[in-house]
Amino acid sequence: MRWFTFALLALLLLLQYPLWFGKGGWLKVWEYDRQLQQHQEASQRLEIRNTGLDAEVRDLKTGYDAIEERARFELGMIKRDEVFIPLPEDGVPKDSETSDADAPQ
Repeated sequence: MRWFTFALLALLLLLQYPLWFGKGGWLKVWEYDRQLQQHQEASQRLEIRNTGLDAEVRDLKTGYDAIEERARFELGMIKRDEVFIPLPEDGVPKDSETSDADAPQ
């Protein structure tokens, strides 16, 4: 009777192995589900970006305001009778920054 119990236990383990570790087993399914979630998140981010780009393209095709805005900010163009005063991005004028060569030693 003892060997019969051992045989049934071995059979149970043999049947469980493919369920957990085999091709299409639970561990593979959990890994595929995790990968699917990552791809869906990346796809959602790209879809939001594409929607913004599509709106920008439509705006550039239909209106002159978007073209003017791009010309001003990206190319630094100004209108007639305007004065353009460039401001540094960090708020500190470039002339007041000291380089390593100017620093006392």
